[in-house]
Amino acid sequence: MKGLICGLTVLALLGMVSTGEAVEYKKMNIRVATANPQGSHHVTALEKFKEIIERESNGAIKVQTFYGGSLGDEQANVKQCRDGELDITVTACGNFTPAAPSAGVLYMPYMFPTPEDAKKLLSNEAFMNKLTDIIVKESRTRPLGWLIGGYRHITNSKHPITKLDDLKGLKIRVPGVTLQLETFRAWGVEPHPLAWSETFNGLQQGVVDGQENPHTINRDQKFWEVQKYVTEVHYLYWVGPFLASERWYRKLDPQTKELVNKAVKEAVAYEWQWSEEQDSIARQECIDHGMVVNQLTDEPKWIEAARSVWPQLYDSVGGKALVDEAVAIISAK
Repeated sequence: MKGLICGLTVLALLGMVSTGEAVEYKKMNIRVATANPQGSHHVTALEKFKEIIERESNGAIKVQTFYGGSLGDEQANVKQCRDGELDITVTACGNFTPAAPSAGVLYMPYMFPTPEDAKKLLSNEAFMNKLTDIIVKESRTRPLGWLIGGYRHITNSKHPITKLDDLKGLKIRVPGVTLQLETFRAWGVEPHPLAWSETFNGLQQGVVDGQENPHTINRDQKFWEVQKYVTEVHYLYWVGPFLASERWYRKLDPQTKELVNKAVKEAVAYEWQWSEEQDSIARQECIDHGMVVNQLTDEPKWIEAARSVWPQLYDSVGGKALVDEAVAIISAK
């Protein structure tokens, strides 16, 4: 009987130790922000991250959220992470490249002809670790994971686009990102780098005729109110870093760092599945609201023209060797 009691006592003590170890996180607040609204890829991932962190830490770690641009636009959020004023943000890759040019290797026009190509590269641990090391040195920020968000399709209010010649004469809003601007120039049009905050009004007032974004953003922004035609182009697959301040990340104790890494990994996996489901749903919602979806009949011409700008972009995205390595990984059977 004494032996049984001793055994139960030991087990109880072990249970106490185990339970204690599971909750011994230092109390802290993690400040996260995105310029994007509820329902976006960005917020979906950050909300899942918050859920996991607060649950796994038994509430010791709180995640304080700032959404909808309350702390500024995407490039402002990146700068805040660089300066240690913000712990984590999620941004489109294009808005990250001014701070981390090498991230542009993931935004080369037609780098990812299929979604599977993007997943293949983003899942290649050796390449992504190498890219992360470069990005940390460039930007003082650390991508802990990468989100996906579908292709950036072209919308416009004038007429259907089914071939390259149909694009000519249209004023298309494009982010002020060299990779995208040069792509449109290669297609024979001069892009209009209007600020995102001015885009809807610009479309409404006829300052620009169209823009390019994934179906989900077209849906979330209700672009059917100012746009009629959607052309499914596969030149740019939306990816975005789940970005941490390197200064903040390095100061984390090992246990908290492990939890942060785990939460990001799970949040990214969740967002990937959510994104694929939402892309299809959003496409249909755009159609239901009167938008007309068109397919290209000559996409090989678009590919050839877009990839012709690659040589002039090599130096700005970490060099030709880095691009060639990415292409080799994607092409490998």
